[in-house]
Parts: sequence; structure tokens; C-alpha cells
Amino acid sequence: MRRADRLFQIVQYLRGGRLTTAAMLAEKLEVTKRTIYRDIADLMSTGVPIEGEAGVGYIMREGYEVPPLMFTADEIVALVAGARLVRAFGGASMAEHAEEALVKIEAVLPEDLRNRAGQVGVHALPGADLDAETRTALDVLEAAANTKHRIEFAYQDETGAASERVVRPLGIWFWGKVWTLVGWCEMRQGFRMFRVDRMREIETLDTFRDEKGQSLRDFYAQPDDRRNR
Repeated sequence: MRRADRLFQIVQYLRGGRLTTAAMLAEKLEVTKRTIYRDIADLMSTGVPIEGEAGVGYIMREGYEVPPLMFTADEIVALVAGARLVRAFGGASMAEHAEEALVKIEAVLPEDLRNRAGQVGVHALPGADLDAETRTALDVLEAAANTKHRIEFAYQDETGAASERVVRPLGIWFWGKVWTLVGWCEMRQGFRMFRVDRMREIETLDTFRDEKGQSLRDFYAQPDDRRNR
């Protein structure tokens, strides 16, 4: 790892607001503690607001903005490929902003990396199953999960049975063909996964707070057979 990249990573680890020891940083970055001490001293000398000392740990005050670093060629491939996939399969707003991100990425790159971005061989075209209504729903669901707003919607399962649901959305997942919403269903009093293309008349309700047993972490902690009911 280049020293510049290591310094960037140290700042990223310290941005969490938690006390972090040199030993922890050394393990994550696969260097010696002596190297970490030297790197942190150099960061502090350039004005990075790091507080602490050797043997105790380090913490960084909030509000510090990391100066931009140039992407590597492999990172460019990942960014361009990811943006193209979102543009093809994401929500309407997601697709628009993915297109803008591609333009911005190209604009800030030096010529050699700009050429590499243009040569990325990963392409994606939206499938026939992803209609405008589903793309709009994806944006609504992502926003509701982000701001922790309950949602209400009409749903039709694979058997054709219809129901009205009120759900605490936790996130949306893409499975290569369909999107699903994961959330805490208030009617079933349990975690449920809903196909987004089967959801209709989605309304955003009031906010909710994470409660014990109803968070995304609790969902992941469930056995697979219960998680997918």
C-alpha cells in the first residue's frame, strides 16, 4: 500500500469518533505500531485534528474533511461498472444520479485514467420487468428506509392473495432480476421480504425508532428459513 493511501485510511478509521489504538490501526493496515506513530505524527503536523498519544489511543474531532485522493485504475473500473448497473437497474432518481456521477468521474480524471474509464467492459441494459412504476417505487422505498418512515402499501403475493401492509422498511435488495424490500411487518409482527414489483399504492407514513428485535441486525441474526418466510 502506498504511504498516501495508508494516511488516507488512517483518517477514515479515526473519523468514526471512537478512540482507536495504534495496535488496532497497525493490525488493520498490516504495518508496525512504529509506522502508525510516525504516520499520525505527520498527519498532526499538517493540521489534521487528531488528539491522543501513544499507549492510550487516538481520536479525531468531527468536521474534518478529507482532501480528495485520485482513484486507482481498479477503483475506476469498480465505480464505472457500479454506476452503469445502478443506471440500468436502480430507481428513477438513482439512475439519473448514476449518470451524473459517471460524468463527474470522467471530468476529474487525468487522461490515462479517463481512457481506462471509457474502456470498462461492463455494460448493463434494463430488463423488461423493470417498469417506470417499479423504478419510482425503488426511490420511495430507499428514502423511507434511510429516514426511518413507516410505509403502507397494497401487496399481492405469488399465489395472487392481496393484502394491505404497514411496514417499517429496513432496506432494498437486488437479486439480479427483481428487487425486494426487507422490513418489519406490523400485521405479521415479524420480518418479511416483499417483491417491489408486486407493491402498489405506496404511501409514506410517520417515522419510527429502532426497537429491540426489529432492526436490520436482528434480521441478519435470524436463521435463513425464518428470514425468507
